[in-house]
Amino acid sequence: MNEHGPPPLQPVISKAFGDGRTIRHGFFTRAGGVSEGLHAGLNVGLGSADDQDHVHENRRRIAGWFGVGEIALSGCHQVHSADVVTIDAPIPLDGRPKADALVTATPSIPLGVLTADCAPVLFADPDAPVVGAAHAGWKGALTGVLENTVDAMVALGAERARIAAIVGPSISQPNYEVGPEFAERFMTAHPDNAGWFRPSGRPGHHLFDLAGYCVARLQGAGVTASATGECTYADEARFFSYRRTTHRGEPDYGRQMSAIMIV
Repeated sequence: MNEHGPPPLQPVISKAFGDGRTIRHGFFTRAGGVSEGLHAGLNVGLGSADDQDHVHENRRRIAGWFGVGEIALSGCHQVHSADVVTIDAPIPLDGRPKADALVTATPSIPLGVLTADCAPVLFADPDAPVVGAAHAGWKGALTGVLENTVDAMVALGAERARIAAIVGPSISQPNYEVGPEFAERFMTAHPDNAGWFRPSGRPGHHLFDLAGYCVARLQGAGVTASATGECTYADEARFFSYRRTTHRGEPDYGRQMSAIMIV
């Protein structure tokens, strides 16, 4: 905070969901938060070692950006699964289901996912309207969390051809080095997955294009998809990054939220 009030939130916004009158969304950055030190900024990681008063204040600020109270801000206990939960009322913090995506057709419930290198993916059919939010790490993306989110939206009345999906800030290919067993897992799933890897500077290691892979899976599911393009690892001023923290040997890291709501 400062003498003029709290600093503004500065989410990444896509034009894919229209003018904001029906659907409101944001891929939130570190800007506008009260956390300090390693968690400086808008850290919303309830599982982090940050001061929990700061975490809740940051959550309130995001909820306020949507024009709702913190109690309406809904999320999952993320477990790198392909599981999706459909809701029609806010999820209390102590009742978060173990899953990695949420969908709803109910207004005024921001659906949020937390990331710190994994891909946050927001979905909307503004005409239905139906929205969704998914946490897509490599495991969830490989096992179908994105397609399952689309299917759950269709079950609520969305039309596949009208759904737009945006892959938000995540670790970029130049910074996502993986070992041989990782690449082999993807090749075994489908030979074409070789296209999402390129050699790194170390023998047997590759660089993986997580965002590109997610966009391709979404397009394969019949929806319009694109990525915002920001790299969480490279842009320390704007984003938290688990891998950057790990490389530095730091004891903890923050998480950013991406959220979407029917107005």
